[in-house]
Amino acid sequence: MLLALLVLSLVAAVLAGPVVARAAGRWAARRSAARRGAPLSADLTYDPGRERRAEHRARELLRSCVNDEEWAMYRDLGFIRVPGRHLPDGRRGSGVGRPPYAYLVYPHKPIVAYVPQTGRLLSEYCVEFPDLSGDGRSRLPASDDVLAKWMALTSDEARVIGQANMHLVGRQLDPQRVRRDLWRLSEWERRRGDSRSAQARSA
Repeated sequence: MLLALLVLSLVAAVLAGPVVARAAGRWAARRSAARRGAPLSADLTYDPGRERRAEHRARELLRSCVNDEEWAMYRDLGFIRVPGRHLPDGRRGSGVGRPPYAYLVYPHKPIVAYVPQTGRLLSEYCVEFPDLSGDGRSRLPASDDVLAKWMALTSDEARVIGQANMHLVGRQLDPQRVRRDLWRLSEWERRRGDSRSAQARSA
């Protein structure tokens, strides 16, 4: 009987070891954060594998929702352009030619409004979509965040912009970086246009 109890105790200790180690790690991380004065994270047990799987699923979902050009833009450049549908005074654009303004949608950054014809930066709009999956993350995977903003802008642009915190570009985003991204976008479109022209000639 005593031997059986000893064996059970040993097995319980072995099985509980990883749990205790994780708990100790969380406690040590919280204590270290408290010493530094850093805010305590809701998810101190960061799992890179889980994050990669979540982002992979998010990219697949984004790819299934946006069109081919938007997906290629996000894949190659890291952001998506969404055309604007309402002028600032509430009038709708004519729908002829290029829209009077457009948005750059970045993951986990403000939405940037700009004028496509001139590249003039208009405003940045801060919107957040929290992760409600219950997985312990405080924010959505990057591609899910882009998809949430894309869906919001394409379904109810006026409401999103009306409720967002608006600032001049530069409050959170570096204007030079945004202009560089606009240049990258124009070069990307030029190369795609050249590629399509070459394909049409060879067909």
